Amino acid sequence: MTVSSGVGSWPGSEAEEYAEAVRVVLGEAPDLPYLPELPERGAEAGMIGRTLATIGDLGFDLQPAGWRLTDTPGIDHRRARSLLAHDLDHLEEQTQDFHGVLKVQLAGPWTLAATVEKPRGDKVLSDHGARRELAQALAEGVAAHLDDVRRRVDAERVVVQLDEPALPAVLAGSVPTASGFGRHRTVHPPEVSEALGWVLERAGVEPWVHSCGRDAPWRLLRSAGARGLSGDLSVMGADDLDAFAEALEAGEWVALGIVPATDPDPEPTEKAVTEHVLRLLDVLGLEPDTVSDQLVITPACGLAGASPAWARRATELCRAVARNLSTTPPGDAT
Repeated sequence: MTVSSGVGSWPGSEAEEYAEAVRVVLGEAPDLPYLPELPERGAEAGMIGRTLATIGDLGFDLQPAGWRLTDTPGIDHRRARSLLAHDLDHLEEQTQDFHGVLKVQLAGPWTLAATVEKPRGDKVLSDHGARRELAQALAEGVAAHLDDVRRRVDAERVVVQLDEPALPAVLAGSVPTASGFGRHRTVHPPEVSEALGWVLERAGVEPWVHSCGRDAPWRLLRSAGARGLSGDLSVMGADDLDAFAEALEAGEWVALGIVPATDPDPEPTEKAVTEHVLRLLDVLGLEPDTVSDQLVITPACGLAGASPAWARRATELCRAVARNLSTTPPGDAT
């Protein structure tokens, strides 16, 4: 059965909006709900801040340029931890009768390395030892976070999704230095794969990786241990789609980001989105009934930039399309 889900982020900045986001996700994506992120609440609630909140072996603080490694956790790091605990409290309260599959999202090691600064400046990416230490600390943080979620929610399984929007730039050597005048050196694929492998190994039995940018290294991600791929279909070329087809043929999860993540004009119809997916499967030579159980329908990216009304509507649309694909008769992929 094809299911629906979301990438992670959600609009809103108030506590009551967070509680509402959890309710909508649980109600409209019941087969694969996720822990929402509301980055409008501040840096502590964004993708990087939330991920750093799971890391207990290193300290961080927030500077004008962003997050920085420190000897001990700063006040912003402690706030990020408190906010994550608060969000998990909401999730726990609203999932008392939930026993299905749940998804949580964290930034991957290379997006962290390209974003977080060393104590004396410049990105962790610039220092081989520092990026290694950060990746290993993240692996332990992911495992601890997963254990915490399992204690709170009686889920059948918890899927961990690593977000790696910066990975293509890391591989291309296009991450800017602190001055903005240079670029950090390319990190070679074997090192990229090794660090990803440490984290993916601690992320449960079927970890995912999400990237909604261009040139994501899907095959490298699979070889590093990803058992689910999630991306924005609108930016994918033929090679990306071939990599997704290979994952489906291997029996792995594939999340198709096909519903607009920001308010569209005009809004796509349920029929149009369903037919888009069916045409795609036909081009890839895949029968809907043979891959249906591995497909997940999601928005193209996070919903933080959408209006609350469209965030809800996009979630409803994903669910409707997933339901349509689950009931498509064999041979209708045209």
